[in-house]
Amino acid sequence: MRTGVHWRDLPERFGPWKTVYERHRLWSADGTWERLLQQIQAEADTAGEIDWDVSVDSTIVRAHQHAAGARNDPPPAFASKGAGPAEHQDETPWQRLVARLAEVVLEARAWAARGVGSPARST
Repeated sequence: MRTGVHWRDLPERFGPWKTVYERHRLWSADGTWERLLQQIQAEADTAGEIDWDVSVDSTIVRAHQHAAGARNDPPPAFASKGAGPAEHQDETPWQRLVARLAEVVLEARAWAARGVGSPARST
């Protein structure tokens, strides 16, 4: 309680702290602690020692200032620099974004394919 959970501060009656740490780590990994908890809960439930009523806390959790007033609609479409009339005026901004992402992926694949046959260079 004094220092939190520092393994080196365990009382000597528990044995070497490294042994206790390793045992705890292994039991956590193999599910021993979960099985122990389930068994204890089952026995306490059978004995009627557990009240399974739900308790609801009324604590207020404030949202970050940027979480307030988030947009619900997509952002407006912006025309590209130097672009004339849009080729696909009936597309939504999201459809144009997806189409552009597909173009970028194809360009990257073509670039990678050209690089496969070229000799390696060091800088």
